Amino acid sequence: MSLVRVQHVSLSLDGFATGEGQSLEAPFGHAGERLHDWMFSTQWGRAMLGRTGGTRGVDDALVRLFAPGIGAEIMGAGKFGHPGWHQDPQWKGWWGPNPPFHTPVFVLTHHPRPSIEMEGGTTFHFLDASPAEALERAREAAGGLDVRLGGGPTTIRDFLTAGLVDHMHLVVVPILLGRGVRLWDGLEGLEKDYEVEAVSTPSGVTHLMFTRASL
Repeated sequence: MSLVRVQHVSLSLDGFATGEGQSLEAPFGHAGERLHDWMFSTQWGRAMLGRTGGTRGVDDALVRLFAPGIGAEIMGAGKFGHPGWHQDPQWKGWWGPNPPFHTPVFVLTHHPRPSIEMEGGTTFHFLDASPAEALERAREAAGGLDVRLGGGPTTIRDFLTAGLVDHMHLVVVPILLGRGVRLWDGLEGLEKDYEVEAVSTPSGVTHLMFTRASL
C-alpha cells in the first residue's frame, strides 16, 4: 500500500508551524518567512521562485524529495488559503496558475466547492471528510504512489492522532515564535510509534525523520 508522507514541514524551537495573525497579506502570520528561509536558500528552493544560485548539501538534497513518488496531496483549508477564502469564488490558492504539486490535491474544508483544474496537472478537490475518508480518496487518485500530507499543523496533527502517517520529515528552525499554531499539542508519546533520526546542517536547522516502526 502507498505511504502517507509529511515533507519538510518547518517548526520553530517552541513547536509552532505557523505564526499568529494569518491573513491574505501574511500567509504565516507574524512568523513571516522566517520558518522557510532555510528552504528558499537552497538551489531547489530558489529555482521554485524562478531564481538561480542557492546552496547544495543536505538541505537541498532533502527538499528535492518533494515530488518523486508522490501521486496525490492532502492539505487543510488553512494551507490552501487565507481566513475567509471560501467566501471568494475567485480564490484558487496561493501558488498562481501553475501550482507546484502537479497531482490531484484534496483540500479538507467545511465549505466544499467544485473542483478547480490548474496548469501543470494540479487539480484541487474540496472535501468535508474525516482523515480516513480523505486518505481513501487520495489513495484512489494516487494510482499506487504515495500520498503527501501537506499541512498545515492542525491537519497533520489530526492524521497523526488517527495513526495515518507513515513517514514525517520535520525541520526545526532556530527561532522562537511564542504564538501561532503548534504541531505537538495532544501528541504525547508519539515517538514510541516511530524510529526517529536527526541531522543538523550548517544552515542552523535540524531535520527530524519519523519513520513508522512497523514499516
